[in-house]
Amino acid sequence: MDRLNVFQMLTISDVYIKYGDRVLMNKINLTIKDRDRIGLVGRNGAGKSTLLKVIAGDQRPDSGKVGRENNSTLGFLHQELDLPLGKTVIDEALTAFEEVKKIEARLEEINIELETRTDYESDAYSDLLQEMADENERFTVLGGHTMLADAERILGGLGFKPSDMNRLTDEFSGGWKMRIELAKMLLQRPNYLLLDEPTNHLDIESIIWLEDFLRGYEGVVIVISHDKMFLDSVTNRTVEIELGSLFDYKANYSKYVALRVERKEKTASAFKNQQRVIAQKEKVINKFMAKANKTKMAQSMKKQLDKMERIEILNEDTAVMNIRFAPAPRSGRVILDAKNVVKHYGDVEVLNGVDLVLERGERVSFVGQNGQGKTTLSKILIGVESSTEGEIVLGHNTQIGYYAQNQADTLYPDLTLLETLENKASEEMRAKVRHILGAFMFSGEDAEKKVKVLSGGERARLAMACMLLEPFNLLVLDEPTNHLDMLSKEVLKEALKNYDGTLIVVSHDREFLKGLTDKTIEFRDQKLYEYLGDVDYFLEKRKLRDMREAEKRTEEKAKVTENKPSSENLSPEERKKRREAKKEAQKKVKNAEKKISNTEEKIEALEKKMEDEDFYSSPDSQDVLNNYNQLKSDLEKLMEDWEIAQEELDEIGED
Repeated sequence: MDRLNVFQMLTISDVYIKYGDRVLMNKINLTIKDRDRIGLVGRNGAGKSTLLKVIAGDQRPDSGKVGRENNSTLGFLHQELDLPLGKTVIDEALTAFEEVKKIEARLEEINIELETRTDYESDAYSDLLQEMADENERFTVLGGHTMLADAERILGGLGFKPSDMNRLTDEFSGGWKMRIELAKMLLQRPNYLLLDEPTNHLDIESIIWLEDFLRGYEGVVIVISHDKMFLDSVTNRTVEIELGSLFDYKANYSKYVALRVERKEKTASAFKNQQRVIAQKEKVINKFMAKANKTKMAQSMKKQLDKMERIEILNEDTAVMNIRFAPAPRSGRVILDAKNVVKHYGDVEVLNGVDLVLERGERVSFVGQNGQGKTTLSKILIGVESSTEGEIVLGHNTQIGYYAQNQADTLYPDLTLLETLENKASEEMRAKVRHILGAFMFSGEDAEKKVKVLSGGERARLAMACMLLEPFNLLVLDEPTNHLDMLSKEVLKEALKNYDGTLIVVSHDREFLKGLTDKTIEFRDQKLYEYLGDVDYFLEKRKLRDMREAEKRTEEKAKVTENKPSSENLSPEERKKRREAKKEAQKKVKNAEKKISNTEEKIEALEKKMEDEDFYSSPDSQDVLNNYNQLKSDLEKLMEDWEIAQEELDEIGED
C-alpha cells in the first residue's frame, strides 16, 4: 500500500516555548489531519519557523509534546540547508531514493539466496518468498521503476535544464541548491511536507509548477510563505500565530483575512458584553457583602464569578512601516538608453545584444526564469557591473536608488542601526535619521542595537531605510519582498504606487507585481520580450504564446507529412519500392502487436496464479516469479519494437 494513502494524524499538545521574558507559544494545541494543506501565517518573529522546527523534532519545546504515527515520514525544507558538494545535480537528487536502493540491494540478496536453497517446503523458504513479494511491492510504490524519470521531471519543473543535470552542485548558487533540496524532498514523498518560504528562490514559472504539484500531493503540506497567491492556490486551511496564541481557520489565505476581521469583531463584542456582566455582578457582590444576612450569598456569587472563563483581547501587533518616497528630482524625457548589451561570464552568455529605452515615469517589471539575466542587466544599467559589449547612456540628471536582493548582507554587523544610517546620510539628512528608523518600525531604543542581532526581515527593513537617505528619480529594486511579512509588503507596494519617479522592479511575487507596473519585460534565451501590461497581462499572453507554440509544432509535423512525396510524383519503380516497404512495415507492426497480445495474456495468466493464497508456499512459486519478471521485461522491449515499426510506417505515409 502507498505510504501516502495511509491515514495520518499529527497532534500538538500544550506546547509552551519561552525566550527570556517573551512567551513565544503559550500552551498551544493543534490537530493536523490527513491531506490538510495548511498555511502558517503571522508577523515576522511570531514563531512560525520555530513551530515547524518543533513539529519536525529539530527543537524541543519547554513543555508539551508533538505526536505522530511511528511509521509516518516527514520532510522539512528550511532556510539553513547544508547540501553536500561533489555530486552532479541528478546524482544528488537521486539520493532521495536511498530507501529504494536498500530495497533493491535486499531483493538482490534474496534472489541469490533463492538460487542456492532447496528447502522449498520449509517455513523459512516461504517467509523469504513473502519478504520478496513485500519488498517488490514497496519497490514499486516508492518509485523504484521510475526513479530517474521522476527526478528529471521534478528538477525540470523547478527550473533545471537538461544540460544542468550532469553539472556539479558546487557550480550553483544557494538559491539553486535550495531547489535541489526541494526536489529531493518532493521525490521522497513524505507523509508530512514542511516548507519554510519555498518560493523565495523560485521564479514565477517554477512557483506555478510547484503550486500544481502540491495541489495534487497526497500527504499533509504545512507551508510558511509571504506569497498570497501561492497560499491561495495551495492551502485549504490557515493557522495564525499571534502573540503566543494559535488561531485555526478552515480557509485559504484570502478567506482567512476576511474571517479574521469577523473573529476580531465578535471577540471584541463578546468581551464588551462580558465586562458589563462582570461589573454588574461585582456591584451586587459588594452590596451583599455589606449586609450580614447576605454574606454567604455574596461569597457564593463571588466563587461563581471567579470560575467564569474570561474572554481575552490580545494586544494586537499592528505596527507597520511608514514609507514615503521623496519627490523624484526632475529628469530628462529619457532616463536611460541601453544599446546592444552583451554579457558573458566566461563561456556562459547571459545577454546577447539587448536594447532597452526607459522614459521618465515608466514603471517596468523584470520577470523570467532565474539565471536569465534579470539581476545582471539591473546591475549593468546602474553601473554596478560592466557589460561585455554595448553601451548604457543615462539621461539628463538621472539619479539612481538601488536595492539589491542581497542588500541586507552588505550591512556591517558590528555597527548599530543609528551608526549604519548616519554613515550613509548626508549632512542635511543626519537630523532625520531617527525619524527614518521610526518609519521602518525601529523604536527609540532599537537605534542602539547592533545589526548582527537583527532578524532577516529587520535587516531587509534597515537596508530599505538606507535607500531613502537620498532623493532619486530611477528606483531599481531587486527582489525587495523576500524577507518582508504580508503587511510590510502591502505598505511597500502602496508607497511604490505613489512614487513619481521611474521604477524597475525584479520580483517573482505575482501579488506584489499585480497592478504595480505598466510594462513587463520577460528575460528568455538571452533576449528581452516586452509586454505592455502588468504581470497578470504577461501571464495571460505567455499562456497564449505557449499554446501557439504547441499548435505550431503540430502544424510543422503536419507539413512534414504533407511534404512527403506522394505516389503520383513517383516513377513506377519507386512506387513499387514504396509499396514493398510499406508492406514490410505493416508486417512488422502486425507481428509486434501479436507478440504484445500473447505476452500480455501470459502475464495475466501468471497474475491470476499469483493471486492464489497458497501461491507462495507452492514449490514452483519462484519459477513463476522469475517467468513473470522476464515477461514484464519482454513486454517493455516489444512495446519499443512496436513504436519503432509504427514510426517507420508513418514515415512511408499514405499511397
